[in-house]
Amino acid sequence: MGGVKVYGSGETAVRALDGVTVAFDRGEFAAIMGPSGSGKSTLLHCLAGLDRLTSGQVTVGGVDLNGLSDKAMTLLRRERIGFVFQTFNLVPTLTARDNIVLPLTLAGRKPESGWFDTLTSTLRIADRLTHRPSELSGGQQQRVAMGRALITRPDLVFADEPTGNLDSRAATEMLEQMRAAVDEFAQTVVLVTHDPRAASYADRVLFLADGRIVKELASPTTNTVLDALRTLGE
Repeated sequence: MGGVKVYGSGETAVRALDGVTVAFDRGEFAAIMGPSGSGKSTLLHCLAGLDRLTSGQVTVGGVDLNGLSDKAMTLLRRERIGFVFQTFNLVPTLTARDNIVLPLTLAGRKPESGWFDTLTSTLRIADRLTHRPSELSGGQQQRVAMGRALITRPDLVFADEPTGNLDSRAATEMLEQMRAAVDEFAQTVVLVTHDPRAASYADRVLFLADGRIVKELASPTTNTVLDALRTLGE
């Protein structure tokens, strides 16, 4: 990517990303870690087309995001990118089913029944589809959010601290679902997290500090992630 992101100008300018180059393969689960202010969320937002780089390039499946109009960017995000956030962002007046298919509804498309059934069965929410978010547990709401992220069969799924509001059991389920999205559906998942246990589910961990990637760790475990964070002073 070779990306630079600067907020503001002159003496008050903040260099949130300082020349980051990274690539994610199809079917890869990558985690991004680093202290507060290291640029984790900025990197995710630029990779996902939610924010634009000051300089550099982001490509998704060979498409250069910098060259897209706002409308084309919106369409690309809707069809090729899925999002899971710490706050589930479910529509409270819609059922679980309608929340899951919302990206397709917005695009004027109908869900493939086979894929919808597979997804809701894998996520273990097939029996909760008529319930509204207020009638679901936190873990069930997060699984609905995961279904919404995957319903379009996106190339990429970005997850920003998705386990932050979950208890340990629900968090484990969420991480297992993301792992399954990679292993069973060949999605690419990029997870921003501060949790070493969450990062241990990934194939690779990138560590950011001051807007730069300062370390990479392959085949992480909770302990090796903790050791890496200690060496970085977090």
